Amino acid sequence: MNNIRASVIGAGSWGTAVAVLLGTKGLPTTLWARSDEVAQGIQQDRRNPRYLKDVELPASVWATTDLEEAVAGADVIVVATPSQGVRDIAERFAPFRKAGVPVVSLAKGLERGSLLRMTEVLAEVTGERGAMATLSGPNHAEEVSRGIPSTTVVAANDPEVGVRLREIFLTPTFRVYTNNDVVGVELCGASKNVVALAAGISDGIGYGDNTKASLMTRGLAEMSRLGRHLGANPLTYMGLAGMGDLIATCTSRYSRNRALGEHVATGGSMDTYYQKTHMVAEGAISAVTVDELAARHGVELPITYQVRSVLYEGVAPASAVDALMTRTATDELHGMDLVED
Repeated sequence: MNNIRASVIGAGSWGTAVAVLLGTKGLPTTLWARSDEVAQGIQQDRRNPRYLKDVELPASVWATTDLEEAVAGADVIVVATPSQGVRDIAERFAPFRKAGVPVVSLAKGLERGSLLRMTEVLAEVTGERGAMATLSGPNHAEEVSRGIPSTTVVAANDPEVGVRLREIFLTPTFRVYTNNDVVGVELCGASKNVVALAAGISDGIGYGDNTKASLMTRGLAEMSRLGRHLGANPLTYMGLAGMGDLIATCTSRYSRNRALGEHVATGGSMDTYYQKTHMVAEGAISAVTVDELAARHGVELPITYQVRSVLYEGVAPASAVDALMTRTATDELHGMDLVED
């Protein structure tokens, strides 16, 4: 296993945490950073000067701003950039990637305009659908990087690639499962962030546990409804990429999306949140892309629609809640039946 060379593209919190994870296993790991400051800080001090500053990176991890150096010779490439930057970075590293080398996306979102999932974007760029995979679950970088027990799911278009990746990422503190439902795992990752924004808005307004539990449960229902329509396995939504990640994202103090929702509900904006944290909350974009994907397929996602309205159309958070609470009553399992007519 130690002869496997890993490349992690993106030195934000999650990219840094995954580099620590792989480096702790003794895998030679290159961490690509956009910034000279970040790359030099890691090389000199073994710490990322911007993200996870208190975490020491293993000696087997080295940083660079040179994409060719980062990717050439790698046996696995991990893409840890925000979803809207995946196509650009993949086009830049593709010429240096060896044919057949698995590419694992950590991004949780859909591409603007095309509404493609990240493995679809990567497959378009590389021309190799079978080597594309995604990793998703209740995995806050702050905890994974410190070795706090966590679990995750790897979903690959080629099941054999998924098994290989499972062994690469598996550690005594990071348990990895495989799931062949790539569609479901990726849609879970994109849509749960929107529900987390709703949970944060609820926190910001000052609502209680009943409201948040209701949002999470009904959010999971609409996540599942969209996934089922697009061919996902409904059971995926009960697993780590679905319910597991939803719980973590809606409740954790580390959750960017929950924090953004709370910030907006207390008078802030998306711009002021970014200025304050220098972090991207994927749910802000997913509120648009997931809503557009649902509209394209005629699937009703009321929570997603209201979150988008609050973020982009100036709707007051309390008004959005009222709109949800006064909708026409339906059966709880509306649109979720598992038996075909």
